[in-house]
Amino acid sequence: MEKNLTVALIYDFDGTLAPGNMQEYDFIPAVGKSNKEFWLESEKLAKAQDADPILAYMYKMIHEARNMGLSLKREAFMASGAKVELYSGVEEWFGRINAYGASKGIAIEHYINSSGLKEMIEGSPIAGEFKKIYACSFLYDVDGIAYWPAVAVNYTNKTQFIFKINKGIETVYDSKEVNRFIPEEQRPVQFRHMIYFGDGTTDVPCMRLVKAQGGHSVAVYKPGSAKNRAVSEKLVKDNRVSYFCPADYSEGSEIDVLVKTIIDKIDADFQLERLRPDVRAK
Repeated sequence: MEKNLTVALIYDFDGTLAPGNMQEYDFIPAVGKSNKEFWLESEKLAKAQDADPILAYMYKMIHEARNMGLSLKREAFMASGAKVELYSGVEEWFGRINAYGASKGIAIEHYINSSGLKEMIEGSPIAGEFKKIYACSFLYDVDGIAYWPAVAVNYTNKTQFIFKINKGIETVYDSKEVNRFIPEEQRPVQFRHMIYFGDGTTDVPCMRLVKAQGGHSVAVYKPGSAKNRAVSEKLVKDNRVSYFCPADYSEGSEIDVLVKTIIDKIDADFQLERLRPDVRAK
């Protein structure tokens, strides 16, 4: 009998799939700033105006690019995103995990849930691996020039996208269907069939939500960084996430073994559920 099981792997981007912030590889150097200078100015603006830090950084990107005469077209952001470096094994990760799921009759779906820029992620070599990229983005005028934020994803409103994935809603603008009651067992991706990957405190609301609803959350850290490891380890000790691993996605790595084991567990739980007399009777 064909299975009807979908497992969703949901990733933050900056610090999770790529070291550092995506703007630091090409965009910030192009506007003549150091990484420290750009982020300090963005933080100062947000504090002075009591503004959302995400909206502040998006404003800074438009402002600084205009000042330097740089293109604000979507293609320019995508070209910048193509220069972002990824952690070891990331590019091969998706095909390998998909194949592992397929060997068990499980459909694996990958999603991004990030406070980074969607346009940059779309320019990365892994953009085609995701069913949906939920991230910050700009509005564009008739000439294709970015002029205003379209979506700003901060650490708390990230959780809305978990519910959208859960209910199979891919549009950002929807605020009606996402609030419609659907029994959990009828939702396209149940919470217990989710694995969430994040790298720090900004991912805590999502990681806690997934964990609390019976799913699995994984805190990743930069390989070799004792400081980053300590942050991830504390998240586990505080019962905010389930596991922590270095961000090395190579075959046979710690996270590779962990995720395959989680998929095995989800599969086993799914099989046991189907053997319940009340379920078999349906």
